[in-house]
Amino acid sequence: MTLQIASRPAAGPAETPPTGIEAAGLDLERRLSARAAAAALPAPAVAVLGARDLLGAAPTPRRAGAAVHLAPDAVLVGPWGGADPLPCGRCLAIRWQRLRTRTEREALETGETVTPVGVWPVLPDHVVDAVLALHSWAFGRAHPQRPDRLARVTRYDLETGRTRTFPLLPEPMCPHHDEPASEAPRFALTERPRPAPDRYRLRRPDGYGLPTDALANPVCGVLGAGTWLDVTSPTTAPVAGTVFMRGYAGLTDVTWSGQANSYAASRDLAFLEGLERYAGTHRRHRGDLRTASYEELTARGEAALDPRACGLYAEQTYRDDPMVTPFDPARPIPWVRGHSLRDDRPVLVPARLAYYSAGTPADDFVFECSNGCAIGSCPEEAILFGLLELVERDAFLLGWYGNAPLPAIDLASCRSPELRAMADRAALCGYDVHVFDNRVDLPVPVATGLAVRRDGGPGTFAFAAGAALDPLTAVESAVSEILTYLPHLPRQVAERPGELAAMAEDFALVRRLPDHAALFGLPRMREHLGSYLEPPATRTFAQTYADWEARRPRGLDLRADVAWLTGELAAAGHDVIVVDQTTPEQRRFGLHTVCTIVPGLLPIDFGWARQRALTMPRLLTAQRRGGLRGRDLDPAEVRRVPHPFP
Repeated sequence: MTLQIASRPAAGPAETPPTGIEAAGLDLERRLSARAAAAALPAPAVAVLGARDLLGAAPTPRRAGAAVHLAPDAVLVGPWGGADPLPCGRCLAIRWQRLRTRTEREALETGETVTPVGVWPVLPDHVVDAVLALHSWAFGRAHPQRPDRLARVTRYDLETGRTRTFPLLPEPMCPHHDEPASEAPRFALTERPRPAPDRYRLRRPDGYGLPTDALANPVCGVLGAGTWLDVTSPTTAPVAGTVFMRGYAGLTDVTWSGQANSYAASRDLAFLEGLERYAGTHRRHRGDLRTASYEELTARGEAALDPRACGLYAEQTYRDDPMVTPFDPARPIPWVRGHSLRDDRPVLVPARLAYYSAGTPADDFVFECSNGCAIGSCPEEAILFGLLELVERDAFLLGWYGNAPLPAIDLASCRSPELRAMADRAALCGYDVHVFDNRVDLPVPVATGLAVRRDGGPGTFAFAAGAALDPLTAVESAVSEILTYLPHLPRQVAERPGELAAMAEDFALVRRLPDHAALFGLPRMREHLGSYLEPPATRTFAQTYADWEARRPRGLDLRADVAWLTGELAAAGHDVIVVDQTTPEQRRFGLHTVCTIVPGLLPIDFGWARQRALTMPRLLTAQRRGGLRGRDLDPAEVRRVPHPFP
């Protein structure tokens, strides 16, 4: 079957009679009704997929109640079976459309016309008979309740006649579900006993019983059409998936992955990361969304986060970049509810700072990323790991842009077989691994890792970082993260030598996330690494963290850990704000996702023109506050080179 995509706007349904797949849907419904009447069976309603945008269209009762869905290449029968909450036909339609190709989605969602070449789709009598038989099987008998209690959808392939059945989760944004999930007005943190002194996750990644077939399948997968694994990686056992999400600049291919020492463990981690990104890119519930200006909110005495406290771009960026405009406190923007842990009060947060792939032209003052978003078995766990990520990235940027004197850690002194194994795997790839104590003015262990290719070839340098209350975990996390990049970095650099060489001459050409790490795959970037290649000191692991071990929190309660870290950040002059991003699907699995925001910490950005860290006071003051310098950093001392954070 061939489709042509025209650039003219699609005609409305009242302007022309149904053609193509819409006409085929009406014909299929008529023929099914005739056969059902002859056999004394219920006549199924038919809905059509792929003729118009179903993500933004108004709800129709007929579509929600349809049990047969005609797509360009298949007929979908369902949803059938399952237990409350039950998905409807519109849930299926929304999830189906999100899994279409970039070309199909752009055509459907930007008003272009999809024109069939020839008769499309072809529905001979045997197809109609098969669909009626599937409908009778799905709805005409009682099916045993499956352990996951999920509804099912059966796909009949129009080319091969093959049938496959997939589980379907309700779609939280479906307009046919009348009970919107409301955002919690505040966080009431609960005591959460930890299983061991150095274990901060309450459940193992494989302990959630995730319905992976519902999360990844080609018909209605929440996170994408499937997963794949890389059997060629010499350092980890990667498993990944991908899905298109519509963001600031149109459809973006969002990849989620897990990198562990076994494919089973990597798969579990991949689905957790996918769920975290699913929650963080867009609001997945219909709770309150306020629209007002910052000035209006503060005039009414409402607590609201001033986005200027989180950093803005340089004035030149707003002059030259057509995708961003300066923040205007008088301009209405969307806000979501958050909660200040420091002040124990509700606070409104600009939606642009809480959901990193959603925005409006009114609040295009900054591009956020997944910084501070984290998933966990409870709010306390998610909050802790979200805050640790903020601390990690803040410290990395302070070390990089501030050219801080970071001491190296002697990896041979670390009593960790896992760490030695990771270093050995890096060596097999031709790399030496170095780790630095990247603490600046906050006591939390932050480790920055650097892998250096011995022969100086493409992919010369690779950076990563890790933060944890357990210092060995921080070091292992940094090295583990590096291992995920080493197998691919040389190829990525070799594929674009001219482009990267131009970036090295003109940093303004560094525009996307992948550019940062790839740029430091060039041997010539050695001149910018300074003390990373010649650290001021090298210390054993025990020496490095002796001060931390003397003061670290020793309790076994996640709530106490969150309170301790909140206190440290507050003592440094920062608020700690949490936005609950948890989706209905995640609550079903016992998961929680949050976005943590600490105004004033340096945020990670990608693209040389969009570096908020370079405009923020903390870059100049943190080293003095941490005792690394006797005075504030002079602006002329800032390392004005794109950061190498991957």
